[in-house]
Amino acid sequence: MGVLQENLSLTEDQDYMKSIHILLIEDNEGDILLTKEAFEDAKILNQLSIARDGQQAIQFLEKRDLFADVETPDLILLDVNLPKKNGHEVLQYIKGSKELKHIPVIMLTTSVSEKDIAKSYENYANCYITKPVEVEDFLNVIASVENFWIKIVQLPNKKATNG
Repeated sequence: MGVLQENLSLTEDQDYMKSIHILLIEDNEGDILLTKEAFEDAKILNQLSIARDGQQAIQFLEKRDLFADVETPDLILLDVNLPKKNGHEVLQYIKGSKELKHIPVIMLTTSVSEKDIAKSYENYANCYITKPVEVEDFLNVIASVENFWIKIVQLPNKKATNG
């Protein structure tokens, strides 16, 4: 499966909100759908791209092959348990890259392992969130992530970070 890119739209009276590009790196189709739903419910203009495994995520970030024309994301939501390359490997790649290390990475995973939490922060994850099991709780977590990272936080300007 390829990367999904969607523009989640605003109503006209909400155009004062900033728009950002989010890369969701997730292999669970249910979590992908719930995340999309949560962002749509928040009615904030976002471009949401989805990579379904760690290898595809790195190809996306390197703008290789099918991803040559993709825009660099402003924010990354990264699962730990991914096929091909796990979330820790992807995180190490991102934070080891001069061009990508400025992008905030939120570990969003079912893992409650202390080892996974410690390894994420050792590799400079910006935060670690355990996915709730209940749908309503999951939607609330995504809404909180969106509220903080889109409405409150100042993300770096792409022009300023690309030289």
